[in-house]
Amino acid sequence: MTSKKLVSQLSADQIEEFREAFHMFDKDGDGRITAKELGTVLRSLGQNPTETELRDMINEVDADGNGTIEFNEFLSMMSKKSEKHELEEITDAFKIFDKNGDGYINAAELRHVMTNLGEKLSDKEVEDMIREADMDGDGRINYQEFIRMMTSDDQHGAHTDSTKISQQ
Repeated sequence: MTSKKLVSQLSADQIEEFREAFHMFDKDGDGRITAKELGTVLRSLGQNPTETELRDMINEVDADGNGTIEFNEFLSMMSKKSEKHELEEITDAFKIFDKNGDGYINAAELRHVMTNLGEKLSDKEVEDMIREADMDGDGRINYQEFIRMMTSDDQHGAHTDSTKISQQ
């Protein structure tokens, strides 16, 4: 996913939260984070980065190559970190569903977890949920199919929403 697409998916609250964090780094308020400012903040958090490490951190995010991080670059970096965190949550949710640890969610595992979440499902509802997510047609949901289901923009039906409960 491109940085612009990731940033466009942030809520106004997330952007405001990231703006506040940016201002904590931007000590002189000039709209840019320098290596010196980054070092000051990281040292206040108990880290001791070298000048080279600080430059590398800046260069990793510095899209325009001017040696500093502007807010749009900071936002891009934070949205990537946010996406990584979301993926970790999805991985944890998959492990909850995959009771036997074989890398697949079958009908019995899905029914068990959904029942524990207070969702009594008929056999047909469970089969429909699996069929919707099961891209390769093997009758069960693998990790990639689960990620696709959990991150799909066109989620429809109550069963998909109830599945998302497991992330929380």
